[in-house]
Amino acid sequence: MSTDVTAKTPAPAPAGKSGAAADGLLRLLVDGLRSNMRQYGMLIALGVIVALFAVWTDGDLLLPRNVSNLVLQNSYILILAIGMMIVIIAGHIDLSVGSITAFIGGVAAVLMVKNDIPWPLAVLICLAMGATAGAAQGFLIAYAGMPSFIVTLAGMLIFRGLTEVFLEGQTLGPFPEGLQKTANGFLPEIGPSTNYHNLTLLLGLALCGFVILQEVRDRKRQSEYYLEVLPAKLFAVKLAALSAAVLTFTMLLASYKGAPVVLLILGVLLVGFGYIMRNGVIGRHVYAIGGNLPAAKLSGVKDKKVTFLVFVNMGMLAALAGLVFAARFNAASPKAGLNFELEAIAASFIGGASMSGGVGTVLGAIIGGLVLGVLNNGMNLVGVGTDWQQVIKGLVLLAAVGFDVWNKRKVGS
Repeated sequence: MSTDVTAKTPAPAPAGKSGAAADGLLRLLVDGLRSNMRQYGMLIALGVIVALFAVWTDGDLLLPRNVSNLVLQNSYILILAIGMMIVIIAGHIDLSVGSITAFIGGVAAVLMVKNDIPWPLAVLICLAMGATAGAAQGFLIAYAGMPSFIVTLAGMLIFRGLTEVFLEGQTLGPFPEGLQKTANGFLPEIGPSTNYHNLTLLLGLALCGFVILQEVRDRKRQSEYYLEVLPAKLFAVKLAALSAAVLTFTMLLASYKGAPVVLLILGVLLVGFGYIMRNGVIGRHVYAIGGNLPAAKLSGVKDKKVTFLVFVNMGMLAALAGLVFAARFNAASPKAGLNFELEAIAASFIGGASMSGGVGTVLGAIIGGLVLGVLNNGMNLVGVGTDWQQVIKGLVLLAAVGFDVWNKRKVGS
């Protein structure tokens, strides 16, 4: 009796639909992260650091009061990081921002405390002085051809000395209540009495909608230009994760006193400069001169004018940071702003800037600043000494720059 050798062996039972869907989603996540590692690497790192310290501090890191303090304590560094990121994208560096921050704080104290000038007028004068300081340095860099490292190193010494001159070596304060509220105040409550801050909830929902709309628009624009976009499922996961992060942050703030006033200032700066760098002509020119200066010149980019404006902007943001810092501590001190330039530079590189220029985002600067802020706050909560804090932050900076070098080699190979 013969055997039918052509008989087919029964195929194994297919995996369940849920298992197949999970495997497919996991593959999409892995592939998407590999192709967008620079964009999402630090965001994931921030999430891991927050989760680590949340467990390590038994949840103290994510207490509403502590989250609010995180915003207030790091606001001036985040302001500086936005300007520093743009400077680094343009292929330069600015070592003077900490001294300008202290100098403007001293000028503000002299104007408001000694001469009783109304604080809104004094703020405008200080912002103009910051822009002027940036313009002086920008002129030497852009039109005189001097290296930005040398010019801003000299500026760091000059403005630190001028701070001592203006304050006569003494701490000067207090500042008017209106200016203090800018750095330490919270948004007013509106509507019926609830367990949450109503205005903060409304702003959080609006921000969530804005983020989703912006992501959808960016994806559509990339598709129109035949650029690579995330798969639909991974894009949906991204939107869900962003929405969850925004709403969680909103609920934490709304559970305490609401959103700090300075958070609105940061939000305006983030949206404004993010739009300019992403869609504005001058933003594209900044990327062009930082990425390939000879090609930018051949394309008609006015590199000297762009460089000059970049440093004017940096000076103005340094002045704003100086006002926020002085108002937060209600006094101007000759020792204010020490190492602020290093914090801003570190935040920019941790947030995705490249040493060679032409790479980076304004949002990346905020993320880098938050990484440093969470590290500082978390290590303080668990009792890590300031000596080891410096070591750990240095290692984080090395890791970020090392990742940039590795990423470039991988792309080039």
